[in-house]
Amino acid sequence: MHPIPAGGLTIEDVVAWLQSAGYSAKVVTAENGNRHIVSNTMGTPFNVFVGDCQGERCASIELAAGFSTNGKFDISQINDWNNNNRWCRAYYDNVNDPWLRMDIDLWPGGTYEALKDRFATWNRTLGSFLDTYGMR
Repeated sequence: MHPIPAGGLTIEDVVAWLQSAGYSAKVVTAENGNRHIVSNTMGTPFNVFVGDCQGERCASIELAAGFSTNGKFDISQINDWNNNNRWCRAYYDNVNDPWLRMDIDLWPGGTYEALKDRFATWNRTLGSFLDTYGMR
């Protein structure tokens, strides 16, 4: 096992890990000054937000993908998804577009192997969301 360093990962560590796994990863800065990562999987862009940070090290990450549906998605679909899926939660944003999110704890006790496993869960669940709602 390869433990994640005490305190978690820096945003640069997350970028390096994603790139080593074959994903694009770029740090961007939001208007409010917060930095996050933009990446892509299965042709779908997604964001990686760091959380629970002490200094530069962060004990968790959140994966998030949003979809512009032009009103074709309704609350029953969100409710059905959340009722039938364990790992990722769905919700509407302020313009009624669906988002899928997943939290991953990195520290204490995290390993790179567990991170790889959780990321595989994200990919499977995101793929299921895309297939279930015809978004591919």
